[in-house]
Amino acid sequence: MIPPWGVRTVATLLFSTGVALGVWGSPVVNIVAAENFYGSIAEQIGGDEVTVTSIMSDPNVDPREYGSNAENVKAVSEADLVIMNGGGYDGWMDRILSASHGSHRVILRASELAVKRLPGNERVWYSVDDIQAIGIAISKSLQELLPGKVEVFVRNDHAFQESLGPIREKMAIISGRYAGAPVGITETVCLYQAVPLGLRVLTPFEYQKAMDQGKDPPAASVEEMDSQIRQRKIRILICNDQAISSFGARLLAEAKAANIPVVGMTETMPQGETYQTWMLRQLDELRSALIAAGS
Repeated sequence: MIPPWGVRTVATLLFSTGVALGVWGSPVVNIVAAENFYGSIAEQIGGDEVTVTSIMSDPNVDPREYGSNAENVKAVSEADLVIMNGGGYDGWMDRILSASHGSHRVILRASELAVKRLPGNERVWYSVDDIQAIGIAISKSLQELLPGKVEVFVRNDHAFQESLGPIREKMAIISGRYAGAPVGITETVCLYQAVPLGLRVLTPFEYQKAMDQGKDPPAASVEEMDSQIRQRKIRILICNDQAISSFGARLLAEAKAANIPVVGMTETMPQGETYQTWMLRQLDELRSALIAAGS
């Protein structure tokens, strides 16, 4: 039998935070993440006190071409906490928020929380420093929504922050050996790792930005990229596997023909991985390509 004071405590908590009840009658925070890597982080920090729905979860789908549906709108309307990238990356999420009710919900936009955002580059989740700040913001939001579980969220957030250590260590190893290595990239998503690693990006920014936006790059930038590959001025080519245009496909073919190692990256976390394992695997692949290139 639940004592009367227990009923009042739960009722007060539900009224003040708007959170739902779980299977066993305990409050849980309903979280909707626009992208699954933010969902992964929310699950790690929230633990058993949250339910997480991630909308974008297929690394084979171009994020620029994603279209929402009624199921997404319903999930967002019932959410206590919404996590999105913002900065124009997931504009479809803004449309869902406008179409759904939910005045009590908290909205976190990762691009606004980033501490080391690159100019004109909203893909902040590839920065470990930005992810650290985003994790802290998620923890604080959960503490406000479910104050009775503050210790849980603080403990889980500490564990999450600690788990970023191996990513920083691997980046330091790569930077220590390959800083200054000339590389080519197909889109600006690659800059969040290339810049802190000290890699020398030779790709014209006009080319990167056009590819980011799904547009045809300027002819001069295409010729410069072709020349860099023909003359083997770049040691490796880093590409966005999730959004390969006809220009990108041709570039990959030219790089492979010139025996230049190609490293793939995705904007969406593959199924069965966590944010940490995803980042570590891609760093391993980048390091292997640099080793193969003899950089």
